[in-house]
Amino acid sequence: MTSGTTSLSATPPRKAAAANAVIRVENLQHAYNGRAALKGVSFEVYPAEIFGLLGPNGSGKTTMFRILSTLMLPMGGRAVINGSDSASDPARLRQHIGVVFQAASIDVKLSAHENLQHVGHLYGMRGAALDARVKEMLGRVGLSDRANERAETFSGGMQRRLELAKGLLHHPSVLLLDEPTTGLDPGARRDLWQYLAILRDEENVTVIVTTHLMEEAERCDRLAILSEGQLVALGTPAELKNEIGGDVLLLEARHNPEELAVRISQRYGAEATVLDDGKVRLEQDQGHRFVTDVVETFPGEIQSVSVSKPTLEDVFIRRTGHRFWTEEQQAEAQKASAKKRSKKH
Repeated sequence: MTSGTTSLSATPPRKAAAANAVIRVENLQHAYNGRAALKGVSFEVYPAEIFGLLGPNGSGKTTMFRILSTLMLPMGGRAVINGSDSASDPARLRQHIGVVFQAASIDVKLSAHENLQHVGHLYGMRGAALDARVKEMLGRVGLSDRANERAETFSGGMQRRLELAKGLLHHPSVLLLDEPTTGLDPGARRDLWQYLAILRDEENVTVIVTTHLMEEAERCDRLAILSEGQLVALGTPAELKNEIGGDVLLLEARHNPEELAVRISQRYGAEATVLDDGKVRLEQDQGHRFVTDVVETFPGEIQSVSVSKPTLEDVFIRRTGHRFWTEEQQAEAQKASAKKRSKKH
């Protein structure tokens, strides 16, 4: 992929850019068979920023992605990209967006060059202009030397780069990516994010990424964190983590975590809660010093203690009262990941 030293943590667009928001999501609502998937979500995305939609399975991020990419009509509210409404003017909106879906959409029996030519024809591109653009995009994603080879001979990372080239062929100002690093190895993931930063910084492309991976969310300029169809947090990763302050402590009780949480709250005036896995969680300044005190205050009642700096999962827990993944969701995600790996092999 194109080399460069572009930073992945460039300063996000300033509030002054709000008036020129590229994407406006206003009170978006949707439901499936009476079950609400989006419950009045609103946010804006500014020019040339990488914006993340972070949430576990069932949070509403995939529904949001489908509405933004004009694959689905919302039941309420509206989504507008570059002035075009996804419901009332989808054809004009599609001229502004490139879309890379989680599921592969390339034809593996065609060469990289043929895949891009085919997409170009769908966008009405022809002749020398199309040929030049295909060559340019293959060079941009580092596939020039494999242009005439079938996509089925490519690695997962190379196929993903070809997907990106397809999404960008028609010069869109907005790129939508649904779980773009699914199935990629760490090196391919790093390359993809480096390229997204280049698109943002050198070509002023606005990028929206859906993800359930915290480490990827950290790479975004700003985040919308979703839970059960609701927007629970919005801001830069640093802003969101800074709202917690201090350290995060997790205590494993020997017997009754609920009782221990109540007694810690009463003793220290700190809000201690019990998570789904039975651990007692609290936020405290200078956590390493607090640990000694709390263990001495409740001798024999605490089996283990961990102290860490705030993470995006801590933001999620603070806003929702539960972990990012429930045990059931974690099992489903692992099962789906194993299924995808078996299909690839």
